[in-house]
Amino acid sequence: MASSYRTQSAKRWLPLEANPDVMNQFLWGLGLQEDDTECYDVYGLDGELLEMVPKPVLAVLFLYPLNPKTEEERMMQLNENQETKGNVYFMKQTVGNACGTIGLLHAVGNITSEIKLVDGSYLDRFFKSTASMDPLQRAAFLENDNEMEVAHSVAATAGDTEASDDVDTHFICYACVDGELYELDGRKSGPISHGPSSLNTLLQDAAKVIQGVIQKNPESLNFNVIAISKKSG
Repeated sequence: MASSYRTQSAKRWLPLEANPDVMNQFLWGLGLQEDDTECYDVYGLDGELLEMVPKPVLAVLFLYPLNPKTEEERMMQLNENQETKGNVYFMKQTVGNACGTIGLLHAVGNITSEIKLVDGSYLDRFFKSTASMDPLQRAAFLENDNEMEVAHSVAATAGDTEASDDVDTHFICYACVDGELYELDGRKSGPISHGPSSLNTLLQDAAKVIQGVIQKNPESLNFNVIAISKKSG
C-alpha cells in the first residue's frame, strides 16, 4: 500500500529515522556548528511539554503517515497556484524517501541568518550553489549530488530501527520567514503559509497546525515532532 504514496523517482534512498541524535550527527557532519544548533524531541503538543523544548526554536520537523486523505489534500494543493515568496528557501522532492533530508535542508535554508555554518562545509557550499535556482533545479542538484547521497545513506543506517525503503510516512518542515509561518513540503507545489508567526512563537504556532493534521488521523499513532533549536550561550 505504501507504494501508491511514494514520490515517483528512478532514484530512491533509505528513509531517515525520526531520531534527534541521528539528525544531529548528520547535520553537524555536513557543516552545522555543534555548539550552535541542535535537534530535540518534542514529546507532546500541550503547553507544558512545549515549554520543555529548548528555546529559541528555529524550525520544526513533522513526521506523519500518508493515507488517502493526505494524498487527496496534496493533489488539490498541486492544482492551486502557489507563488514562492522571495525569501523562502524551497525545493521539490524528486528522490524517493529523501523527505527527511529535504526537511532538514528546508529548515537550514530558511534559518541561515540565525545560525553558523562552517565555511566551506557541504551545507555552506550547497546553499551558495543553489541560492539562485528554482525549486526543481534545486531538486535536480540534490538528486545528482553524490556527497549528500552518501551522507544520507550513513545517517539512514545509523538509527535504532532497521532501515527499509518500504515506508508510508513523510517528513515536512515548518519555519518562520519574514514574520510568517510556512509549511515546506517537497511533494507539494510550493510553500504554504499558515499565518503570522515569530521565532518566539514558532513552536506553538507549528504545534497548532500539527494538531490539526493529527486530528484528521485519529487512528494513527505514527507521528513525530522534532525541534531545531539554537543553543544558548
